[in-house]
Amino acid sequence: MRIALINGSPKINNSTSGTLLEDMKRYMNDKAEIIDIVFRSSAVSEEVISELEKSDIWVFSYPLYVDGIPGHLLSCLVQLEEAHIRKSQIQVYGIVNCGFYEGIQNEYSLKILQNWCLKTGFIWSGGIGVGGGGGLAMMPVLEPGYGPKAPIDKALAELSDAVLKKQVRENVYVNVALPRFLYKMGAEIGWRRMIKANGGKARDLKKRWD
Repeated sequence: MRIALINGSPKINNSTSGTLLEDMKRYMNDKAEIIDIVFRSSAVSEEVISELEKSDIWVFSYPLYVDGIPGHLLSCLVQLEEAHIRKSQIQVYGIVNCGFYEGIQNEYSLKILQNWCLKTGFIWSGGIGVGGGGGLAMMPVLEPGYGPKAPIDKALAELSDAVLKKQVRENVYVNVALPRFLYKMGAEIGWRRMIKANGGKARDLKKRWD
């Protein structure tokens, strides 16, 4: 079995989407052939299309953009649709992360990916909506199942098992194991640091732009 792990984040470094795929690899070990694909631009090369066509399963991991799919990734999906890949039994899974605390915020984005599968003839097989994605890449590395990422680790382990068994499952939505107010506090500290690093001031965050 050949599995394509597709990172659909436009970020080069500290990508939560990439971190989640790396976490998935731990659960798959050497049980399947795994290839890594990265979509950072709006174009898909013929070489990448060929690699995807050879794969049995595609796992997309990407950030939530305005309740949907990032524009560059959407363009890639259109190109894959127009490529008329002849292997109709390809199974598709999705992992969507967002900066919101609640994983359920990713519901409609997963439905968009599911609808794309219906149009292309691929088999939609389920996904995970991950809340608190904005801080995952910066969290300390702990053993799976411990710390704030514990619920996400559990969801990834279950999804990995489903992928290896080629199972079709319902979408699952998870949050980080932190109280909402602590997550919000951490996000606000991060925003203040970012705006200062870029020459602004913390009070600029409250500005109204007409």
